[in-house]
Amino acid sequence: MPGLAAGPEIFDNLYLNSNRFNCHYLTWIDPIDVEESIQSYALRLSKNIKHKNPVLIGVSFGGIIIQEISKLITTQKIIIISSVKSTSELPTSFTIASKSRIYKLFPTKIITNFDDYSKFFIGKTLEKKAKLYKKYLSVRNETYLKWSLENVINWQQENVIRDILHIHGSKDEIFPIKNIKNCIIIEGANHSMIILKAKEILKIIEGVFFSL
Repeated sequence: MPGLAAGPEIFDNLYLNSNRFNCHYLTWIDPIDVEESIQSYALRLSKNIKHKNPVLIGVSFGGIIIQEISKLITTQKIIIISSVKSTSELPTSFTIASKSRIYKLFPTKIITNFDDYSKFFIGKTLEKKAKLYKKYLSVRNETYLKWSLENVINWQQENVIRDILHIHGSKDEIFPIKNIKNCIIIEGANHSMIILKAKEILKIIEGVFFSL
């Protein structure tokens, strides 16, 4: 399951051997409306899982979603990448945003109309980032974006799911490592490590499969 607003393209560098692994890429579905609960959304999304007792892998907000799905179906293993395992691992900024409701002012049109705004990205570094955003942040439905912000910021999970494997970057700027407990750390990696550190992540995941 990819991260917020992302499609399966973020897994392009994660080469799981098709002769050994039967991979199924989940994609975001439209929420019924902005008020749909994350539990309801997870239930509808779980209908797209065709295999029994799967290993679920989720990145960022996708990691939160697969944890919700794991409460509804039997799973063999849960692996989250650049994500959080409980409300206590969310950054302080999320708590402040939740209480103040300031996130509701986020200009989602920047993402929904990204092609119009990207022309203002001046300079090689910004142009490169704009190309990456355009390629990987492909889910731009405004209702979905508002629903996602609502549910990632206000996610409630007190107890960590048993036997969950957490892979996290030491330089993650969205979910700072200082808040994260009991994870495998990839040194120097930021929140985009599923793209930039795919080989290191792959070694960890393959090691998990060998132990199952």
